[in-house]
Amino acid sequence: MKKIRVGIFFGGQSREREVSFAGGRTVYDNLDKSIFEAVPLFVDSFGNIVQLDWQYVYKGSVRDFYPPAQFLPDLPHGFQIYAESLNPFDALKQSHPLQFETWIKQWEKETENNLHTSIEAIANKQLQTEMLQSIGEIITLENLSNKIDFAFLALHGTFGEDGSIQGILEWLGIPYSGSGILPSAIGINKSIQKDFQSATGLYVNEYQTLNKSAWLEASENGEEGLKQKQEWFVMFNMMFGEKMVIKPAHQGSSLGVSILMHPDFEEFCNAIDLAFFKLNFNISEYKQKSLEIQIQEIKHLTDLRSGLGLPLLANGTKINRPDELFDFFNESAENITLESLDSESQVVIESLIEGKEFSCIVVATNDGGCMALPPTEIRKTGMLFDYRSKYLPGLSNKVTPIEVEDSVIDDIRQACVNLYGHFGFEVYARIDGFVDEENEIFLNDPNTTSGMMPSSFFFHQAAEIGLNPSQFLTFIISQSIHARINSHPKGQKWHALRSQFQALLDGKGKSINTKKKIAVIMGGYSFERHISMESGRNIYEKLSSSETYEPYPLFLTGNPSEYSLHKLPLNMMLKDNADDIREKIENYSVNAMILQIQEEAQQITHTFNRNDLITKPVQISIEELSKEVEGVFIALHGRPGEDGTIQKDLLKFGLYHNGSKAHSAEITINKFDTNKKLRELGFLVADHTMVAKADFLNNKIEIPAKIIQEFGLPLIAKPADDGCSAAVRKIKSQEELTLFMDLIFRETKELDEAHCVKLGITVNDEIPRKNELLIEKFIEKGDCVRFLEVTGGMVTHKNEDGSIEYEMFEPSESLAESEILSLEEKFLAGEGQNLTPSRFSKDEFEQNRISREVRATLEMVAKALDVTGYCRIDAFVKIYADGKVETVIIEINSLPGMTPATCIYHQAAINGYKPFDFIQEILKFGALTQNNG
Repeated sequence: MKKIRVGIFFGGQSREREVSFAGGRTVYDNLDKSIFEAVPLFVDSFGNIVQLDWQYVYKGSVRDFYPPAQFLPDLPHGFQIYAESLNPFDALKQSHPLQFETWIKQWEKETENNLHTSIEAIANKQLQTEMLQSIGEIITLENLSNKIDFAFLALHGTFGEDGSIQGILEWLGIPYSGSGILPSAIGINKSIQKDFQSATGLYVNEYQTLNKSAWLEASENGEEGLKQKQEWFVMFNMMFGEKMVIKPAHQGSSLGVSILMHPDFEEFCNAIDLAFFKLNFNISEYKQKSLEIQIQEIKHLTDLRSGLGLPLLANGTKINRPDELFDFFNESAENITLESLDSESQVVIESLIEGKEFSCIVVATNDGGCMALPPTEIRKTGMLFDYRSKYLPGLSNKVTPIEVEDSVIDDIRQACVNLYGHFGFEVYARIDGFVDEENEIFLNDPNTTSGMMPSSFFFHQAAEIGLNPSQFLTFIISQSIHARINSHPKGQKWHALRSQFQALLDGKGKSINTKKKIAVIMGGYSFERHISMESGRNIYEKLSSSETYEPYPLFLTGNPSEYSLHKLPLNMMLKDNADDIREKIENYSVNAMILQIQEEAQQITHTFNRNDLITKPVQISIEELSKEVEGVFIALHGRPGEDGTIQKDLLKFGLYHNGSKAHSAEITINKFDTNKKLRELGFLVADHTMVAKADFLNNKIEIPAKIIQEFGLPLIAKPADDGCSAAVRKIKSQEELTLFMDLIFRETKELDEAHCVKLGITVNDEIPRKNELLIEKFIEKGDCVRFLEVTGGMVTHKNEDGSIEYEMFEPSESLAESEILSLEEKFLAGEGQNLTPSRFSKDEFEQNRISREVRATLEMVAKALDVTGYCRIDAFVKIYADGKVETVIIEINSLPGMTPATCIYHQAAINGYKPFDFIQEILKFGALTQNNG
């Protein structure tokens, strides 16, 4: 039977486009391939729709592929932009130099007798068309219904969850996921939500609203306006007890939000301005900061997620790019008013609720009602559950169910169900709230679209009732078809689609299961354990949705002396981070509320998951494992995965694995030993040395001074035997080096608070304790004409004659948001920017020549260290005026990150490998190597 074509709408025009893009990729990967055909429909920042070529689905962020690299200007300082910041004339002239003059003449003719258009408008449309055609097939609304049978909406914010796209789909007669037009419009508007809740007394805290027009009028009205602002300040402080939350009315739940505790008048005004995405910038303070701090501040200001974004107005002047803002600041002598063009019309000011914060998914049931899944408590490291805390693992902790009395959990779930019904939500909703010390419940942010990354509330809570991401998505689509049939005036026309879906669901799983069992080991105890969970979950999902493999999830716990493996039940694997999972394993207990909710959800679970459920973690030895599976995918980072320990143990029991053999891993885990060996073999590496803890403790003054005398400033200090980004620091002074060495060589687990303040880190950051520290000379541009940081991946194949063939991928160019490329930028969705292939030259011949030279060097490095299977090699590339190319090796990762966002997938895609194909090739090599020696 023909599969149902599901168009996944993701990306979009809002400030939340990155989390939408990452969520859309999750949906694309996890749709049940026996029922659905996934059609990726990327919505760009201009509102255009393109059926995205599959390789772009796996980019780490929107900026990795849009705007395409050929349209990007050369930006200094690692600045990054979205497509709306491009100058259409400059971008088209750069990308199509031979056609540009012809276009100009053509546009001039078009505008001669047309007063309603301009050359700039035509150029803008031309640019959008050229960009879209380079990443896929442009889809018009007229032909959308010819491409898809159903629309899955993973869009966030304005134009995504506000009823806009829902209205378009209603007009086109295409069924879609989630709530309809009216509940979506209510769901995006925090002010209207409060009014609706207040009218019926449904769990609402005290609040007021303030319109932008009134605030702007006060700002422009001199002394009278200042008096008005002061009156508002006094009124809100009296109303809310000097504790208040100020937030935009129509943005995502984390954007432009301020929590004020006993604020002064200036702090209050700044928070209101921020909620309107406007701020007054102190230029004199800015100019007193170092160049590096200035650059970081520009990046923060122009970040859609944490700042104003671009384009913006600076004292009324339109600024499109971060380098333009940098220049504007340097040329300004007075304070500057900055205002985003993507602004806000209304602000909500509400009382601060002090208590436990939670989020709860509510889903429709087959009987026409709805039920709440287990509510999750959000434990934050700071006051605000902001964008980074929501979407980066390890920055917050999710506890399911929330730790309150069972009766209070029942009350929370009932409250969420009541609000869901009151707003007329359909299919599903995510409802956030608080419960205070008196167990009073406040619901303050119902959302008709939830984040859909693997560990989001959406999948996290579904796992508690026994549905994996693929099964839960199937359930959501099923309920959405049902909702459209019931709510649309002509809904009966979708009965055929409903019947088709049911037939495909009934036919699922009737074939004999001949899948190969592969264990996926994730977690661990290293400083990259949270990234390991992201990698492991991603591998699990890719294998589980295939027709070839059946994944067997394992979690590793322990310490450098010993480790143990536990088979994970589904709900544990989708916990927020590695520490949460470890705690659940070590203190496993049956939760009565979870059992109750599982019982309530039996009809849903049994319909969409027809397999036996594993309900508790089970410890397993490698010997026992060898009787359960035929191979292992090691998704660990750092020790004991990247140092050869696991590999040796697996070999004893005949289990093949991904990556290099133990002897190679033992070398590459240690950056000092690796660099030393490579230098001896003639490769370029940074000058380096190791500092022993005992030597530093014996002479805390002489050792740092001696290091600086030898290596100069700045320099790089990092652990030699941890993962690729753990505690790597750019050192700029002797004091900073001494403080950092104090932390690395400390005796206690806890960090010294005074040291943390001086180093600009938090006491919650993880800094390893070591007996040695690697010092490297900072690699600078020097007199080369082009200087890039790149990362190059590879995969190896075994030929029939037993020889190993190395397939080197095009390297990715890495643009760091700060001084050092962070873990988040390397592996997590929406963070940083990776351009693949690297921009070695604008000349095609030179681009290819330099790429070949760089890849040849990386291949020789891999062979010299006997790295096989796959790997990632980080390097700096220097290109000189005479064409000379130098590749300076930074480090080799024998088990690179395999998160959905990692750039090794982008590189593999150029060579024709979809992520699953790449993973399969890695496992195939492991099996051949193990079997053939």
